[in-house]
Amino acid sequence: MLARQEEYEYYEELPKPQPREEKPPLIKRRSTLNTHLRSRCFLLLALICVMAMAITIRSGITASRGYDLVQIQQQAQALEKENEHLKIEIAQMKSPERIRRIATDKLGMSTPKNVYFATDGRP
Repeated sequence: MLARQEEYEYYEELPKPQPREEKPPLIKRRSTLNTHLRSRCFLLLALICVMAMAITIRSGITASRGYDLVQIQQQAQALEKENEHLKIEIAQMKSPERIRRIATDKLGMSTPKNVYFATDGRP
C-alpha cells in the first residue's frame, strides 16, 4: 500500500516591524594626540625627577658632613685631653724640687751653705 504523501506549506506570521526611532548618526572623531599637553607633562615629570634627585643628593651631603663633624669633635676632645696632660707634665717639669734633684743627682751640684746678696750701696 502506498500512502499518498501530500505536501503542505506552512506559513509563520512574522511580527510587524515597529517603527524605528531615528537616532542621530554617531560622529566618529579621529583621536588626535595633544602633543603640547604631552610635552608639558613630560617637562613636569622631568622637573619632579630633577628636584627629587637634588633633595636626595643634598640629604646625602648633609649626612656626610654630620659624620665628619662628629669625627672632628671627637678629635678635638682627644686633643683637649692631651693638652691637659701636657699642661700637667709642664707643671711637673717646672717644679723646684725636680730641678733641685736633677742638679744634685745628675749634675753634681750642691746647695750653698752661705748665700751672699749684692747691693748697689744704697741704704
